[in-house]
Amino acid sequence: MKIPNITIDTNVIVAGLKSNLGTSHALLQLIGKNKFESNISVPLILEYEKVLLDPKLDIPFTKEEIVKILNFVCANSRHHKIYYLWRPFLKDEKDDMVLELAVASKSAFIITFNKKDFVGVEKFGIQILTPKKFLEKIGEIR
Repeated sequence: MKIPNITIDTNVIVAGLKSNLGTSHALLQLIGKNKFESNISVPLILEYEKVLLDPKLDIPFTKEEIVKILNFVCANSRHHKIYYLWRPFLKDEKDDMVLELAVASKSAFIITFNKKDFVGVEKFGIQILTPKKFLEKIGEIR
């Protein structure tokens, strides 16, 4: 069976680092383990970094640890250049950034908690799933 190709929204990364109890954390633990192919672009990794380093979020990692985590994500993801050929499509340009990567990488899924923000992306052949639904789909939880 071919492993799924995915793009992970920033809110999933944040949730996965704020708590080690949820499905977001379980998803992050599977990066690089051949359960799925994750994708990244320079704009999205910079967004991850900007959000994760915001002290208001109270993420229980030092700046150095966050940088190491992001380096791990980069090392275990496929990198894509984004050309912004059809913006805007969604209401939020940060969501457009996620969608653009998903389209460029031919991702089958965008993993997010904000499903309502991605209305209409099915026209690109992309499904929107929460971390829990995605982990259920790949047989990691029941």
